[in-house]
Amino acid sequence: YAVFRHRGTAHLARAQGVLKAALRGGNGGILTSLAVVAGVAGAQSAGAAGLGVLAIVVLGLASLAANAVWIGLGGFVSDRAQRHHYRGERHRMMERMGEDPRRGREAVEAVLVDGGLDEDSARDAAAILIRSPYMASDLILSREFGLALPRATNPALDALAAFGAFVGLGMVPLLPYLLGVAERSAFGVSVTLTALALLLTGGLRWHATGESPLRALGETLLFGGLIAVVAHGVGRLVAG
Repeated sequence: YAVFRHRGTAHLARAQGVLKAALRGGNGGILTSLAVVAGVAGAQSAGAAGLGVLAIVVLGLASLAANAVWIGLGGFVSDRAQRHHYRGERHRMMERMGEDPRRGREAVEAVLVDGGLDEDSARDAAAILIRSPYMASDLILSREFGLALPRATNPALDALAAFGAFVGLGMVPLLPYLLGVAERSAFGVSVTLTALALLLTGGLRWHATGESPLRALGETLLFGGLIAVVAHGVGRLVAG
């Protein structure tokens, strides 16, 4: 039973890691392309010449490709660095516990007392926990130093999920321009498709986190609207 439970927990953690990376990448891709579309639309509304469909497609695809590579590689490198850092801190903590078991036990006891146990219960629990240097070190690092235990995920898989979602969902605001929708209505169609894509990622966030649907969907749409307004305003300002 313990083996199956461990495997199930590991698989769940990996799935959650992939979903989190995909949501981060998907939202990033949508907002990146939306900023390009809204910025060019703002410049056009101020009378800028020479910024047609081709400019939006070129700028959008170039920005999407460059940022997709960055979000994939950046997430991979960051996650790997966090793992190495945690393992190094854990190794040093275990060494100190091995050199001075009494102080190690007292450190665990202090953490347990801070967590709400009375001194006698904390002393008994610390005497047991100290038998597992890994567990005792993890407890001290998380409660005393605020270091989170690295998730049982695959950094490469998370990076691929973020990259794929960034590119896939990031294409949504560009679709009207890629599919030849009339230029006078392309921006409106792009905004509509973008809103639907943001509702999708907000819904996935709601499902994954269990938070309020109003908050998950509302914040996602709010951030998208804010970025569109800012990009449109910058386009008008520069072109004006």
